Amino acid sequence: MNALADRLNRFQSILDADLAFFSISSDLEYLTGVPRDIPNFGRTIHPGAWLEGAWIAPGKTPVLTLPRMSAEFGGLGGGANVDIRVLGDWDDPSLLVRDILNGFNLPPQPRIAIGETAEAETVIYLQKLVPEAMFVSGTAILRQLRVIKSEDEIATMRQAGAITEAAFADVLKQLKIGMTELDIIAEVDYQMRRHGSLGATFTTSLYNSGPNHPLLMGKRLESWKRPIMPNTSVLFDFGASHQGLCYDFGRTVSFGAPSAEQQRVYDLIMASQRAGIAALQAGVHTCEQVDAAARAVIADAGYGAAFRHRLGHGIGWDVHEPPFLTKGDTTLLQEGMLFTIEPSIMQENSFSARVEDIIVARPGGGEPLTAGYQSLIVVE
Repeated sequence: MNALADRLNRFQSILDADLAFFSISSDLEYLTGVPRDIPNFGRTIHPGAWLEGAWIAPGKTPVLTLPRMSAEFGGLGGGANVDIRVLGDWDDPSLLVRDILNGFNLPPQPRIAIGETAEAETVIYLQKLVPEAMFVSGTAILRQLRVIKSEDEIATMRQAGAITEAAFADVLKQLKIGMTELDIIAEVDYQMRRHGSLGATFTTSLYNSGPNHPLLMGKRLESWKRPIMPNTSVLFDFGASHQGLCYDFGRTVSFGAPSAEQQRVYDLIMASQRAGIAALQAGVHTCEQVDAAARAVIADAGYGAAFRHRLGHGIGWDVHEPPFLTKGDTTLLQEGMLFTIEPSIMQENSFSARVEDIIVARPGGGEPLTAGYQSLIVVE
């Protein structure tokens, strides 16, 4: 049995609902292999787009419903181990879905599990078709399977990391004093695709700061225009997609020879990450204990207030997945969980630093999937 068939069978065996619907999403790709694309900023709507996805019931072949435009132009009309139904441009989507629902022989008051990324429009139409239905979260059910990665998934994620690091290596060759933030971001996105990725798994970001380069967050049209001059810390945050999985990676580059303070800040975040990796012991520690171990390194050095976010997050088919390495998350680590470990020191008008790698929880501590560029990189 291949991995997709095994995942689908396991999901059907734990599905405590009469039917599940997943739109085109990471959940659907995980279960059936139906791919998703890099998302658009604005919505592009096809007739009947609300039914785009798969209907899954225990013991039955999934039914994939697609508007004609998605089936033909999106390349989704074949290749998956599902029963495909295509909606014509002038067909009534409600009639098609009603026919599919009848084929599942639902009870009078069915439980229908909906993936959490489905459009509200889908639920509105389903409620009209099955007014007596109770809706539950299909994503919450599927998460029981997704949280532990198989060794094959880990191997694919390791390949995503290799693409990401190879892209970074070629970006470094292009860095020059005076480049703008936009110059660098465009180069990062180009190099990821050049090395074989479909594209960035999230918006490629730089967090740059120095005595003459204030930290700007959430103001891209303003920050992108700024030339980067000495002495500035350039903080990378990006990741390549690969075979449906999402990478997340971070390194720090100094434009200009680093000052003693800049080097100290960098050394602290690297020590913090090492502490977090060592604490990522499956069956021993909880998520919040890992966060505390890494955070203590930065707090004890007097920079605790500058470490503004959780230590890390689960990752895999989505960039952010539960559980989270943060205070209050008492989830016990299990072998095969994947996390980012990404400590940072972010200062408004001084030097900042961050590092980020994906780490596998193992009994003896974390196993990094990327481990290059451990020293502060300098551009002069």
